[in-house]
Order: sequence, then structure tokens, then C-alpha cells
Amino acid sequence: MTEALQTDILKRVSEMVNRFLVEEFEVDPSVLKPDADMRQTLDLDSLDYVDMVVIIENLFGFKMKAEDFQNIRTLQDFYHFIARHQTSLG
Repeated sequence: MTEALQTDILKRVSEMVNRFLVEEFEVDPSVLKPDADMRQTLDLDSLDYVDMVVIIENLFGFKMKAEDFQNIRTLQDFYHFIARHQTSLG
């Protein structure tokens, strides 16, 4: 995969993730910066994370497990994780 293609995929993933965070979880779009701490920025409870897993499965074609979130600190980490695991871009 070329670097340009990887960059395009990552850009599309981040746009899709940001869109569902704003639409489904009412996150203020101004706080969605790649280096933002995911837990502090999103302030989601455990049920929200369950909903997020379902949305990711529907949009990107793979299922996250609870332990997958343990190594995700920033939104950029989240985007990269999804880009590495996705099988479709909805």
C-alpha cells in the first residue's frame, strides 16, 4: 500500500469517526483534535463504549473488543487502530 493511499484511508477514517462522535455522542467538533486524550475529550461511559463498538462494526466491518481500548490514548491512536483493522469504508 502506498503512503498516499494510507494517508487517504486515515483521512477518511478520521472524518467518519469524527462525524459519528458528533452525531451519535454529541461531542463538540471543536475538541476533536488528533492529539486529544480520548477518554477525557469524549467523557463516555461504559454503555457509550458498547454503542461505539457497534457503530465501528457497522461502518468499518470489524468488531472491537473492550481490551482494544486499553492501548488507545489519543484520537489519533483511535484513527490508526481503525485504519489498520477496517475492511470497508462504509
